Amino acid sequence: MSTPRFSIVMPALDEAAGIAATLQALAPWRGAGDEVIVVDGGSRDDTAEQARPLADAVLAGPRGRARQMNAGAAIAQGEWLLFLHADTQLPPGARAALEAAVRRGARWGRFDVRIEGASPWFPLIAALMNHRSRLSGIATGDQAIFVQRPLFLQLGGYADQPLMEDIELCRRLRAVARPASLRERVSTSGRRWEARGVWRTVWLMWRLRWRYWRGAAPEELARAYR
Repeated sequence: MSTPRFSIVMPALDEAAGIAATLQALAPWRGAGDEVIVVDGGSRDDTAEQARPLADAVLAGPRGRARQMNAGAAIAQGEWLLFLHADTQLPPGARAALEAAVRRGARWGRFDVRIEGASPWFPLIAALMNHRSRLSGIATGDQAIFVQRPLFLQLGGYADQPLMEDIELCRRLRAVARPASLRERVSTSGRRWEARGVWRTVWLMWRLRWRYWRGAAPEELARAYR
């Protein structure tokens, strides 16, 4: 059996309503020989059952996105890891764009993002997220971070923290190489913005990031986020 080129690692928790559609969109990747690993963090619904026919592996992992992604990466066989949220879909040209980035010498990177939902503010929020990420070299998990598997393992994977795990990883990756900032846009759900209020959520996340940069503990920030 040949080694997969890409391993897509998907943390999930209570995602039964939409995970099948997300995984079905990855069928062309699996058809190309890539693998899809879902790590369930203790769902109270049938997330794992929905995922099992559509993934190469479905693990029961410890709850917490960082822990779940590390668990998936630990069994991955691909040369590259792509971390994809369960409410996010890759665009049709994502694999070709990723291959092109690899040929250009990328060691890690992310996609631009589009936020799906009813709010007319979502295009502006996504544009600001993409612009900020391109300037800072820091990505969010919604942007489908990808990284060479040996580099990810060398750096120790995601830090065991309940929030800002994506920012913390990007800091360490950025010290090794600048990210490939792909302009192809993944589509992510705007449900958390809509549930909390769009600008209330934006303001909350900016406050939490500011406190994180100032040294606040991720556990403290996770309590504030909840």
